[in-house]
Amino acid sequence: MSVNDVAAYPDDGPSVPPGTEATASAPVELDPNDPDLKLPDGATLAEPKVLDIKQVVEEQSGDERREDTNTEVTFALQAEVLFGKDSAKLSAQAKSRIGTIAEEIKKQNATKIRVFGFTDNLGSSAHGDVLSRKRANAVHTVLGQELNDPGVTYEVRGYGEQYPIADNSTEAGRKKNRRVEISFPRTES
Repeated sequence: MSVNDVAAYPDDGPSVPPGTEATASAPVELDPNDPDLKLPDGATLAEPKVLDIKQVVEEQSGDERREDTNTEVTFALQAEVLFGKDSAKLSAQAKSRIGTIAEEIKKQNATKIRVFGFTDNLGSSAHGDVLSRKRANAVHTVLGQELNDPGVTYEVRGYGEQYPIADNSTEAGRKKNRRVEISFPRTES
């Protein structure tokens, strides 16, 4: 019987790489009195630092997304919620959503607000740039009316198809990319 005639049978045990099997004992003994585990005399630990934590909440419909980090709040509103197709004219529903965001801005006492418009990659890039800027301007106008605060400064831009947040090869992705983002700094809490 040659080597090639040997029947192969499946192994019933778990397939873990050799040397990685679970053991009941700790892999390394630690000496709690080892001087290398202690701070040298006179040394202190650095101040504790909270890393930037991002929390993202998206409505089930995907119409609105809120991102919170330690330093900033960003609202992303889908264009379909705010505007008609290929339009920069805000709907009544859009104005109430923007009003809700204005309340959050007041709560955070934010004085620097960014309003950025984005489109999908359908149509010409130049058209997307213009449309996204017009939409950002429309949202900025309503925010300005809602906040009515001369101490607030705005940065308003249209980025067109730059910076997609989803896949432009599907309609669901393009829908997410057609958006206006409103972002502002968080107050220290």
